[in-house]
Amino acid sequence: MQEKKQALRPQDRDRYSRQILFPPLGEAGQGALLSSSAVLVGCGALGTVIANLLVRSGLGRLRIIDRDFVEPSNLQRQTLFEEEDARQSLPKAAAAERRLHAINSSISVEGIVADLTSENVRELLSGFPLILDGTDNFETRLLINDASIALGIPWIYAAAVGSYGVTMPIRPRVTACLACMLESAESSSSFDADETCDTAGILNSAASVVASLASTEAIKFLAGKSDFSASRLLSCDVWTGRFQSIRVERNPECRACAHRQLAYLEGSAQPHITMCGRDSVQIHERHRHLDLGSLGRRLSSASVSSVRANEFLLRFHVAPYEMTVFADGRAIIKGTKDPAVARSLYARFVGA
Repeated sequence: MQEKKQALRPQDRDRYSRQILFPPLGEAGQGALLSSSAVLVGCGALGTVIANLLVRSGLGRLRIIDRDFVEPSNLQRQTLFEEEDARQSLPKAAAAERRLHAINSSISVEGIVADLTSENVRELLSGFPLILDGTDNFETRLLINDASIALGIPWIYAAAVGSYGVTMPIRPRVTACLACMLESAESSSSFDADETCDTAGILNSAASVVASLASTEAIKFLAGKSDFSASRLLSCDVWTGRFQSIRVERNPECRACAHRQLAYLEGSAQPHITMCGRDSVQIHERHRHLDLGSLGRRLSSASVSSVRANEFLLRFHVAPYEMTVFADGRAIIKGTKDPAVARSLYARFVGA
């Protein structure tokens, strides 16, 4: 699924001269990279570094999919965002698109404000030679894994928490998949899927190292210098200085890559989405479109406070909760981990 390599223009040779001088990449690899594309799911600690590196490296086209908005706590590690983005509560995909255009105006960057689900995953990921993981939860990663198998698109898994992180390139039906690692009793991954940056914290350096490793694998693949034919899980702990490279074998009984039981893609799995770094519940309302202006006017006369809006979302407070509502009907209710409380607030202020 590699795009046709384009000839380098004089301005390309100048801009990417230091990469071209690196013998394993060279002019041919740079031309292939400029002609290629990728889709990134998640634009947080990992995703912002991956996107930044790939756009600066000369990836021809990048699509960024993210459901979340910028908050002050993100600025410690999410390298594309600034304080003004947090003050405006800009969606991460929109803020990243704007910043990346300023970094490299010759690259096509498309930010999509959406939650990746079984209903839209085929549409959003199809047509790209590579999928990149910048997510913060394993339910979404397992959905990407299922979609990768169904669509035949390689992807690069990446995760970081605390001072530790892992990454591994995955090629459907050739290498081990994520389900081979997470769902096998003989799993060789020591990454704790139950830990999040909300419970264990995260060092920005850990996310940056893992994202850099993942970005390098992406550049190699898109430049035609790697075929992802071997499964090796790279792990690192930036606090202890320990790095490992672990060979991961396919599980011959894997429900996903062996038996093609794609529960996350089919929507039969029941995900429990954790919003990294916050005490929150996300509400999904499928096939619903809200008039945020009308909703804002209605809420201004209700028992809510601090109603704020931009073109992407509407935010208000119902003490002790904070609600953020998106035009597609999604909402993030901050201040609770109880889905029943979240749904009650949604029905009361947005509508059933």
